[in-house]
Amino acid sequence: MSPVATERRSGPHQVLLAFYALFTLAAGARAIVQLTTQYDDAPVAYWLSLAAAVTYALGWYAIRSAAAGDTRFASVMLWVELAGVVTVGTLSLVVRDWFPDASVWSDYGIGYGFVPAVLPIAGLLWLRRQKSTHLARN
Repeated sequence: MSPVATERRSGPHQVLLAFYALFTLAAGARAIVQLTTQYDDAPVAYWLSLAAAVTYALGWYAIRSAAAGDTRFASVMLWVELAGVVTVGTLSLVVRDWFPDASVWSDYGIGYGFVPAVLPIAGLLWLRRQKSTHLARN
């Protein structure tokens, strides 16, 4: 592996990938269990948790690809994720009837220590650094 590839796949990149993998599994497992055992309790929240899991999986792939220089998909996915957290977080506070049970992004991710709100911001900051590093090399 070249020194450039090693640098891109160390530190913050590895931490982001680890968090995205963890949240893919956590949100996905939670959503599947809730959709199969408690569907009638809060279907909107449970489907939104499944959507969050898919977003995290795509985010993991996008961040992994961005380390190789293709940042377009990562940029789109991270903004989509942030929009999802803000939208669902706001709706969960304003329209409580839709959320008798929490989703991953309810209340801006309070059930997960606000990591769902911080994660796309951290990803966007990493991506910005990635883009500036890439431009400086070319």
